[in-house]
Amino acid sequence: MAHIDQVLGPADDTVTFFQPRAMVYVTMLWVIAAVWVVSLGLHILVRLAVGDTLSGDDVVTYLEIALIVPVVTAAGILLMAWKRLGWLHSSMHGLDFAATGRKPVHLPWAGVATVALRHRGPFTELVVTPVAPDFATPGDGPGRAPRMRKRGGEVSYLVDVGLMSPGPDVLLAELHRRLPTKV
Repeated sequence: MAHIDQVLGPADDTVTFFQPRAMVYVTMLWVIAAVWVVSLGLHILVRLAVGDTLSGDDVVTYLEIALIVPVVTAAGILLMAWKRLGWLHSSMHGLDFAATGRKPVHLPWAGVATVALRHRGPFTELVVTPVAPDFATPGDGPGRAPRMRKRGGEVSYLVDVGLMSPGPDVLLAELHRRLPTKV
């Protein structure tokens, strides 16, 4: 009688996609900095519009705030999500994934109806639609319930993949390579 691993094949065929912390931090830093600088600029314009004048000390204070707040905010957010960044494992056993801060989900390949990307850049999301909702098995562990989108009778799972390494296009190609062809 054959051992189960001999029947199923090698167990080391897993391809892992993850979000590098440095990339997440730098992206958050630029987004937070852009929003923060625009907010400070509007605050300064409002002060000037009501007739207030800015002293040299005010300018230095605004520059310090513009530089420090985004760095500290991005670091704080990253520390809160340190062990909960999104990931995806593709293996012969199926698809395992978790969005940032969410519980993991396991879906066997026979239970995957479609996979697709939506949005662009760092905001790219993977939309995984199971054949039926009962094919997906949410895992235990910390985090909120998996991100889901319900349209009509169809349930889809959403995973943030815009910052995943090696990248959303490579991830989608890997998933399409493993998906069974439907006749």
